[in-house]
Amino acid sequence: MSFVLKRIYDEPPLVKGHRILIDRIWPRGISKEDADLDEWMKELTPSPSLRKWFNHEAGKFEEFREAYKKELSQGEEKQEQLKKLIKLSLNKRVVLLYGAKDDQHNHAIVLKEVLDEISSK
Repeated sequence: MSFVLKRIYDEPPLVKGHRILIDRIWPRGISKEDADLDEWMKELTPSPSLRKWFNHEAGKFEEFREAYKKELSQGEEKQEQLKKLIKLSLNKRVVLLYGAKDDQHNHAIVLKEVLDEISSK
């Protein structure tokens, strides 16, 4: 199947698929009922230090992308979560939900790139 990125604030809760929040911090103003999540995978987010350094600054995005990909390639827990997402995507669409305002420069884009790379092998 596929991975789809959706901003949790913009999308209607009826998007079909396995809905996973991929932010470390719960999005403000969204109730757990309204989010209609199947899972919350905090473990796959960038480390706090990387997230704070990046600070959603578009000029730092390429460097952030490389650093986050490196983080995703390391650590047993992150690897297990990536495998779980790949397995889920074999049977259904996986909706990756994030809260960042910038839809061109955020960790969700990098995570989807990594998942697409893994699933294409």
